[in-house]
Formats: sequence, structure tokens, C-alpha cells
Amino acid sequence: MRILVCGSLAFDRIMPFPGRFSEHILPDKIHILNVCFLVNGVEEKFGGTAGNIAYSLALLGEKPVIVGCAGKDFGPYDAWLAKLGLSREGIRRIEDEHTAGAYITTDLSDNQITGFNPGAMKHPSNFDFSGCNPSDTLAIISPTNVTDMIEYPRALRKLGIPYIFDPGQQITALSGPDMLEAITGSFMLVTNDYELEMVMKATGQKREELKERTVFLVTTLGEQGSLVAGGGAETRVPAAPVDAALDPTGAGDAFRAGLLKGLALGKDVPEAARLGSVCAAYAVERKGTQEHTFTFEEFRARYQGIFGSLS
Repeated sequence: MRILVCGSLAFDRIMPFPGRFSEHILPDKIHILNVCFLVNGVEEKFGGTAGNIAYSLALLGEKPVIVGCAGKDFGPYDAWLAKLGLSREGIRRIEDEHTAGAYITTDLSDNQITGFNPGAMKHPSNFDFSGCNPSDTLAIISPTNVTDMIEYPRALRKLGIPYIFDPGQQITALSGPDMLEAITGSFMLVTNDYELEMVMKATGQKREELKERTVFLVTTLGEQGSLVAGGGAETRVPAAPVDAALDPTGAGDAFRAGLLKGLALGKDVPEAARLGSVCAAYAVERKGTQEHTFTFEEFRARYQGIFGSLS
């Protein structure tokens, strides 16, 4: 099965501050805030929703097509994707922009101050889906350029290609009507529980009404696992146990990768969500969104130790 991962590509630049923000921010002067934090260097990581999902899919033995935009500084990330054996045919290069970047300053209490430059993500990726076989293609629309998130569901519905809509961090950037249109006719809407509340508020739809607009509604619940609703049933899928939860960042993208892998294997959605749980467990055990590693044989053994046989 051909998997299309539409989403952002970004550099995460993490800057540790060897102190606490609270020691340098005066509450009674917050209205005239002017502070400078001397950090202990910069650690650059590869990130973005499309990059993170594609990375875990590569570990799972898939070769998804990444659909998104990158800038003039994309070289190291491009080489990383090539090393993973991933196609870059769906990545549009914007040579007068930088690749999207998150600049994250973290203090000793794990508080964060983040600046995000969308860079190349300001531009639509202009991918042509017409050459895809609807019977052997699955797409996910994850947070990225707003025009892509509006136009791609329309194109996929027209071609009969099933897609997962994953609005995530772009919920506030999408209008209620645009979001509702993207959900309507999708194969799946996937969010965490807080995002689902935001979707309901933006669209004016109750959960039961949203369920009528998509085939499956999958809601992740952190340590409580996930809830799969569809086909007249609701199934609670437990989270996979972890050795040590070091960093939840990227767990949602890893879950989506496992979910996509399960669907590519022909599993039903609850079982695909169980694959998502195991993949998410690997992610939270490492700091960073593309730092976890495993072979598919190791993944299968871990899955079977938790949920039983994976055929």
C-alpha cells in the first residue's frame, strides 16, 4: 500500500537554560517584559509532523511519500530522509525560505518558551494525487500549510482515496466550516481528547454528530490509551507500558505511524490502534521525536508481549 504523509517538516532547535525562568521574570513587570536568557548551546533535531510520522513508518518497514514544503537549509534533513530510504518526491523546495523551525528554550523546571517560524510551510506543497491508485493508497493530512489542509481533503475525496484527517496544532488556524468540510467524508478523524473538544467548539458539532461525518473517530488519551469509535461500536485501546517516560513530545506522531502501519497490514482499526500504542511507547522512552529505534522484529515481539499475536 502507498502511504502519503502530508504534513510539516521542521527543525527543532532546543536551547537549555541552566536556571529557572521564574527567577528572571518579575510578575509585576510582565506588561513590560524584556529578558534575555543565556543558554548552554543549541541542539538541532529533525521534526515536523510529516517527518516524525514518516520516520516511525520507516522503522516499521514502510516507505511513505512525504508531502510538504522545505527550504534552502533542508540539506541535512534531506540526507537523513535519504538514509532512511524515504522518497522526497512529494517535498516542494522553496529556495527563498528557510525550512520551518521551532526555537525552544527550556529551563531546569522543564518550562518552555518557544518561537516558531513557519518558513517554507507558508507555501502550499502543490502535490498531484491523480497518479495514485485509490484501491492501494492511504493518506494522512496532519498539521501543515492551511491551504493544503483545506484543498487536499477535497482532492482525495474526488479521487476516492481514503484519508485520515489530523488537524492537531492547526485547529485554531482553520475555520470551523473548513474543518467540518475536511472531516466530512474522511476515513478517520484522529485527535487527542483536548483537540477533540477544540474541534467540537470550532465546528459547533457534538461528538455524536462528528461520528456521522467520518467512518472512524480515534481519540488518544495519553496514559489512558485511545478510544476507537466507528462501525456501531466503541473500543478502548490501552496504552503500551513504558520502561521510563522521558519525553511525550512526538508520541502522537508515533501513534499515527503505528496506526497507519496496522491499516496497511489490513488490520481493523482497534488492532491498528494497538500498533499505534506500541509505537508511541518507543517514542516516549527517548528525548526527541526521531530518536527512538527498533527493528520490526523487536516491535513485533513487544506487541505480542502486550497484546498477543501479530499476524
